[in-house]
Amino acid sequence: MPDQSNFVISTRNIFTDNEGEKQFGSKPGKTRYLEVPAKQNEEDDPVIATPSHANLPRKEWIEKLLDRAGPEGDILIFVHGYNNSIEDVMFRHDELQEKLRAQGFEGAIVSFDWPSGETTLGYLKDRHNAYQTASRLVTDGIVVLARYQRDQFKRKCDIDVHLLCHSTGAYVVREAFYKADQEKELDPINWNVSQIALIGADIGAKELDVDDHKSQALFAHSIRITNYQNPFDSALKISNVKRLGFASRVGRVGASDKRHAKVVNVDVGNYWDKHIAPLEDDAIRGGNSHSWHFQDSYFARDLALTIKGDIDRHRIPTRETIEGKLHLRAPE
Repeated sequence: MPDQSNFVISTRNIFTDNEGEKQFGSKPGKTRYLEVPAKQNEEDDPVIATPSHANLPRKEWIEKLLDRAGPEGDILIFVHGYNNSIEDVMFRHDELQEKLRAQGFEGAIVSFDWPSGETTLGYLKDRHNAYQTASRLVTDGIVVLARYQRDQFKRKCDIDVHLLCHSTGAYVVREAFYKADQEKELDPINWNVSQIALIGADIGAKELDVDDHKSQALFAHSIRITNYQNPFDSALKISNVKRLGFASRVGRVGASDKRHAKVVNVDVGNYWDKHIAPLEDDAIRGGNSHSWHFQDSYFARDLALTIKGDIDRHRIPTRETIEGKLHLRAPE
């Protein structure tokens, strides 16, 4: 049975198009809580979020989200990467929801939609917008849920919030946690999250090291951080002119031996090379080496088991250990 709606937190600006309709732009705006109708058939295109979908009071939006979270209270917040239009975000939201549902995930999915553009040359501008709006992931998302649970909770279970961060979304989350940890008024609120999963993560490899100053908040406010590393990720190559010499990205080279104890590194390179690389380029929307995860059921199985957290990281059946390092198993 298809979901009746999708949940989105948007921090984009609003503009009026040539036909007089209000649309979301690519600049920072105020935080809005959206309930977007879900597509009813698999062959349908996703319903694109517009300002007209921000028609619920925040409390009612939260209530509906908690109802969707189900008896176990799992909420997965998806934080997209750079060069993502609102159409891209909704496409990936739908794909993620469909694939995780098929793997037994019964919780709710929320897209945190920060303002990114629609051109690969806008990398640095997107990164600036990400920095400007990052803190709202915590203050207007995670903390809102935690405060509601503390002050008005009427359900029989706790809420478990998880994060899936794609590309520059990893930078958004790191900045959000760092900024929020400086806010003393948040100290009385338990705004911790459970599982954080990074795919194609566009942050430096050393930023997951145990002694990285700016990542201490990320470590302190999460239970586990799983970095899915793909050495074939062409979008994260060091020579990429858009990066202007940024350090090697953890989504490509993996977390170092000095990584924090909460960080788990899973190399997906063997699986990618055998099962995804042979596909036609247009079979995976948005560039297959960097964004294939959303449309792959086998990856969704590993992610669903990671979110559930019942199985030790070394015993998850979609993984294998090769020379002491975890890999996504490449089944025959």
